Amino acid sequence: MNKNELLEGPILSSLLKLAVPIMIANLLQAAYQLVDAFWVGRLGGDAVAAVSVSTPVIFLMIALGTGLAIAGSILIAQYFGAGQQEMVNHVAAQTLLMVISASIVLSIIGYFMSPYFLQILKVTPTVYKDALGFMQIAFIGLVFSFSFMIFQSVMRGVGRVTLPVYIVLGTVILNFALDPLFIFGWHFIPAMGVKGAALATLSTQSLAIIIGFVILFRGKHGIHLQTRDFKPDFKHIKKAFKIGFPSSIEQSMRAIGLTAITFLIVHFGTTTVASYGAGSNLIQLIMIPALGLSMAIATLVGQNIGAGNMLRAGRIAKLGAYLGFGLLTGIGIIAYVLAPYLIAFFVPNEPEVIAGGTTFLRITCLSWGFLGLQMCLLGVFRAVGNTTLPMILTLVSQWVLQFPLAYILSHNTSLGAIGIWWAFPISTVVTAIVTMLIYAKGDWKKERLTGKMNKLINKVEKEIVKEGFEVK
Repeated sequence: MNKNELLEGPILSSLLKLAVPIMIANLLQAAYQLVDAFWVGRLGGDAVAAVSVSTPVIFLMIALGTGLAIAGSILIAQYFGAGQQEMVNHVAAQTLLMVISASIVLSIIGYFMSPYFLQILKVTPTVYKDALGFMQIAFIGLVFSFSFMIFQSVMRGVGRVTLPVYIVLGTVILNFALDPLFIFGWHFIPAMGVKGAALATLSTQSLAIIIGFVILFRGKHGIHLQTRDFKPDFKHIKKAFKIGFPSSIEQSMRAIGLTAITFLIVHFGTTTVASYGAGSNLIQLIMIPALGLSMAIATLVGQNIGAGNMLRAGRIAKLGAYLGFGLLTGIGIIAYVLAPYLIAFFVPNEPEVIAGGTTFLRITCLSWGFLGLQMCLLGVFRAVGNTTLPMILTLVSQWVLQFPLAYILSHNTSLGAIGIWWAFPISTVVTAIVTMLIYAKGDWKKERLTGKMNKLINKVEKEIVKEGFEVK
């Protein structure tokens, strides 16, 4: 997209031009898990449960490095809006350097700690072997998934959101072809079961990041990386850490929250775990429009703040929140009606899992609109560099509301496992309302990241005050 399109003209058009490609890219990215779930589901409920118990732990490791990616995207958007191209290149390279370094460390830790993670979760013997193989290969692939995540955030920061779509589309198609080969075997390729799904994803993600690096170093799409940009800049590292660390905590708490919920679910048996796994696949899918809008809002608001367009930034935030609530409410209604068929797509030959997954989905799906609203407003807070507030809201949602409710309702009432399901919509609605009230207060408009823009805006505000007007 042209820079002027993001800073001028109709807001809805600018937002959709960013959001739709991001949604498509995220949808295709999620297709890795959906394709894996589709083929693994053909192996039965134990195989689905193996992937289900592994996913939260893998997500926890990914979350620890996600904060730096968010910090890089925020800084790139604001510097790009301010027209500081050299800083855009520098921030992109430094973010890649930091996140790749972190991913190598986390891969090593995760690989060797995998047996202990599964022991803590107390998985059944029939699930343990497959879960261990899937988890260890997924940890090996962290370097590639982290790197491509940064490539996407860099492209998003400069408004070039279509390139990742083409790359992910090609790799997802390849993954769909490799999954049955590695899972069930073919000629000289041995049947590897659940482990084969992780290996197929690892292969295609490594190809994706190779293409991404070629694009970044060729310099024809808004960013041109050079070797000198990768020399460690500790001043930037400190700044990025200050912005990114709260996001890392936020994402980690989400992952730990999912792990804790999984720990509660495991006590109700493999069928319940598989029901949750099939239902959560759908939730991950519907998160894509909310995340797409949130990312688009963060980019658009960040670039407009960098350019000094605070009024336009506010309009973008408000419109995005309306879109998030309306879109996910509509999707939730459709999911309620089609719930049994959606669950059966992933686990076609398990009637008990289909019934359990349908109950889980119908209890949670009508609150999805509030989830969309919250995600969009959190994008606004991140755009101005306030990553602490989303962290606090996540901590409250996961540990003050969701987990205690899930425990109380499942252990101290007659609801059992269904009590865990009800904790999801209750915590979602309450957190969304609190987020909306904080946004309405308007303090986010006072925060800026780039020092040059701070000085310029503060100078303008002082001149306005001298003329007798109030600055809001």
